Amino acid sequence: MPVNYATPAPEQLLPVAGVRLGTAEAEIRKKNRRDLTLIELDPGCTVAGVFTQNRFCAAPVQLCREHLAGGNEIRALVINTGIANAGTGEPGRRTASATCEAVGQMLGIGAQQVLPFSTGVILEPLPVDRLVAALPAARGDLKAANWHAAAHAIMTTDTIAKAASRIVAVDGKKVAISGMSKGAGMIRPNMATMLGFVATDAGIAQPLLDKLVKEAADLSFNCITVDGDTSTNDSFVMIASGQSGAVFTAETDAGWAEVRAAIIAVAVELAQAIVRDGEGATKFITVAVEGGRDVEECRKVGYAIGHSPLVKTAFFASDPNLGRILAAVGYAGIGDLDVDGVRVWLGDVLVAEQGGRAAAYCEADGARVMAEAEIVIRVDLGRGDAAATVYTCDFSYDYVKINADYRS
Repeated sequence: MPVNYATPAPEQLLPVAGVRLGTAEAEIRKKNRRDLTLIELDPGCTVAGVFTQNRFCAAPVQLCREHLAGGNEIRALVINTGIANAGTGEPGRRTASATCEAVGQMLGIGAQQVLPFSTGVILEPLPVDRLVAALPAARGDLKAANWHAAAHAIMTTDTIAKAASRIVAVDGKKVAISGMSKGAGMIRPNMATMLGFVATDAGIAQPLLDKLVKEAADLSFNCITVDGDTSTNDSFVMIASGQSGAVFTAETDAGWAEVRAAIIAVAVELAQAIVRDGEGATKFITVAVEGGRDVEECRKVGYAIGHSPLVKTAFFASDPNLGRILAAVGYAGIGDLDVDGVRVWLGDVLVAEQGGRAAAYCEADGARVMAEAEIVIRVDLGRGDAAATVYTCDFSYDYVKINADYRS
């Protein structure tokens, strides 16, 4: 079960004018489940995205990059789960292209106006004939108020659908923001997330949206890790329809700060939901690193702690084996780190300072914090003013079981 997270009810997820979502059963890998999602966009939408840095990036990622870089007006997104269409070479690229062509023909738009996304098993061919056959059903299901169903249809090993909404008042206009994400394992984004989609009915000029999608990714999806693996298919896409009447062309525009903050808040909620639903997770852990010379070295420390199997298994056992945290700080890659200046807290308990265990530390206090479902590790490097936060989870027996059985 996810750690302190529940999918919002359908009525809590706001429709975004100009964006319609539909789902269908395509039997991509399994029967009797909705595994295909179609998103249709009205003319005039702006779209931006960031994608995995894995060199074995999937065919759909390659095509998305091409279609966005070409300056095409994006009118549709198509998402399948079950098969990732990654590690499939030129046949995989042809399959991704055929998907876009089929969507384009059905909707009367160009294939280059379609962005394809796939998630699931790597190194297996995508049965594009099944996908194409199910497209009319997905089209027939298109509705603005369909975020809840779509969030369920993009799941793989997720135990729960992940979605979020916000509304912001700007100059007498109401701006709606809704989003969904999927992911539970193979999580260590290096751009964004496994799959994430956020839409708003604000009008956002393309240069501003291109900047925002990167900023939002860096403050949300690029701050999470479940197991340290960067997927081949990670994609985060942002859509702005402009149909609320609130339009933004520059960061100095009135109301932009509020809209930007709300969009980032949705991205953070979606990213944290992935960690809360990490494969086999029983605890949600925030690693807050401060006192660094720059953000990058703070992130190095945060990820060293968040990736460590020894740290993560200790948290699963509620064992305050805190030497594992110090070890991770030490090997994070800061060559001139003065460990005598480092301080570490577990929740509200100071556990390490001056190169060793804090004089006032009592293991019973550490055990009390470790028993909680949500835990904060705070590290002060004592060498500057930079800070960064990483979100992670523990490793349980179920993580191994889930991944051992992933293809079955």
